[in-house]
Amino acid sequence: MDLGFLAKLLPMLFTGLKVTILIAIVGILFGFLLGTLAGFALESKIKFFKGIANVYIWVIRGTPLIVQALYIYYVIPKLFGMDLSSNFSGILVISLNSGAFIAEIVRGALNGIDPGQREAGLSLGLTQSQTTWHIIVPPAFRSILPALFNQFIISVKDTALLSVIVVNEITHQAQNYASLSYKTIPTYTTLAVFYLVLISILIVAQKTVERKITR
Repeated sequence: MDLGFLAKLLPMLFTGLKVTILIAIVGILFGFLLGTLAGFALESKIKFFKGIANVYIWVIRGTPLIVQALYIYYVIPKLFGMDLSSNFSGILVISLNSGAFIAEIVRGALNGIDPGQREAGLSLGLTQSQTTWHIIVPPAFRSILPALFNQFIISVKDTALLSVIVVNEITHQAQNYASLSYKTIPTYTTLAVFYLVLISILIVAQKTVERKITR
């Protein structure tokens, strides 16, 4: 295999990497906010909020991400008469998708806190909100950090599906090069190795964070 093609392909992949990381980071941040709200709603005693959270999670977890991307990019603009850029649509897709899974992570973390801690806070004269934010949230947040990092890695890989809505992330850049050069085998082999290296780096970072949390 002639390695000369790498001089053209790698710069394109690194250009796509910037878009991939941007969408994944912004998407996971908004997804965390959305997932946290949904997670607390699932634990809420208010049936209206709990119902909305359940429907949201059901819809997102029950449909493929690629279908969500196509719907948001092609259908939503026609329904509401608006224009959405591919990058903005990609961020919206990752945010909504990751938020649904983070909601379950948050709910699990909240359920994992000993009820005695809440009772202890209330017995000390703290209000419900003070007990939640000062006693329940800190240990719950620490417990979900590894799962959040894992969700970020999943979101990075999920950005590859956004090539269907013309987001110029890593996979779309590789597709562009393959269609122009007709070097399908070396292009997609390089793409696979590129992703493998990227995800491996993120996994090592995740393990490092987990070890520090454990200590």
